[in-house]
Amino acid sequence: QVHLVESGGGLVQAGGSLRLSCLASGNIFSSYNVGWFRQAPGKDREFVGLFRWDSVGTYYADSVKGRFTISRDNAKNTVSLQMNNLKPEDTAVYYCAAGRLATSDMRTYAYWGQGTQVTVSS
Repeated sequence: QVHLVESGGGLVQAGGSLRLSCLASGNIFSSYNVGWFRQAPGKDREFVGLFRWDSVGTYYADSVKGRFTISRDNAKNTVSLQMNNLKPEDTAVYYCAAGRLATSDMRTYAYWGQGTQVTVSS
């Protein structure tokens, strides 16, 4: 059974930074793509970005491109989401997920973390 645990959420002012981490229970990141998604109150869950299992590339939603960066630490079984220049519209619960396909479609991800709250004040 695969378990993903997010951490690092919190309250930050607009323009600030946060770093979220996604810790896996085993060494699955060597064979699974990791996606980050977020869900704001009253809205659908949306794609933020992904890190390919083979490290060929990372992909981001237009809304976060240039501000967010995803990286992986193999030794720690962790994938991180560095968020800079945060905006109030980035406020949401952030989830990491693992899946065999490198897509922005949340339905293709088999494993999910419990989510971590990010709140950006104006």
